[in-house]
Amino acid sequence: MKDLFSSGSDRYAMFRPTYPDSLYEFISTQATHHNCAWDCATGNGQVARHLTGHFKEVQATDISAAQLSEAYPHPNIHYSVQPAEQTTFPDQHFDLITIGQAIHWFDFDRFYLEANRTLKTNGIIAVIGYGLHSVSPDIDPIIRQFYYEVIGPYWDPERKYLDEKYQTIPFPFKEIATPAFECVFTWSRAHFLGYLRTWSAVKKFIDQNGSDPVDDLDKAIEPLWGTEQKITFPIFLRLGRKMI
Repeated sequence: MKDLFSSGSDRYAMFRPTYPDSLYEFISTQATHHNCAWDCATGNGQVARHLTGHFKEVQATDISAAQLSEAYPHPNIHYSVQPAEQTTFPDQHFDLITIGQAIHWFDFDRFYLEANRTLKTNGIIAVIGYGLHSVSPDIDPIIRQFYYEVIGPYWDPERKYLDEKYQTIPFPFKEIATPAFECVFTWSRAHFLGYLRTWSAVKKFIDQNGSDPVDDLDKAIEPLWGTEQKITFPIFLRLGRKMI
């Protein structure tokens, strides 16, 4: 798994969007038991903290110690630096495994072996992600031109799985039908720009060119933004039950 988010981990904790409570409630209703969950590639623990409302114990792992240093503290969350593809967890230990906005970085074959090893019989796995947001009819074309043309060449190849809404990833589980979810926020322009600067392609652009592409974007959207704007993110959810 690539580590693209150790740098700027404080920004990641501050600006990345969170998922709605309704998403966690739905996932929880599909679990047979609610003893222990594992949040893979937890980052700063955004998903893990919500799982504590539904599971007695949450194991949260990431390959980035820097990300974990910014993680949300909770007595029922146990953080550890471990790759998702190889952990020290015992066999058939988890009722639920979650992966938020990260599975496209995994070695699929190795991770799914580990997931099947550590999931209990009838345990479930939830692959969660969010796509390119929408703001308003006049701002959205500017954002899409930035996403596809300005920083498009700087996205890693794995980004395609998010653009394809996680529908093209392998998923060797008994799939569970899911309702549609979205997350909606009201953000200032400063918060929105802070979020854009957490994108891995923006970081790569800065590293290779010595300039921040978000600065030019800011000039384009400033007269259109106003004080705050509603930001809507479509959520992708693949939910499955262990088959072996």
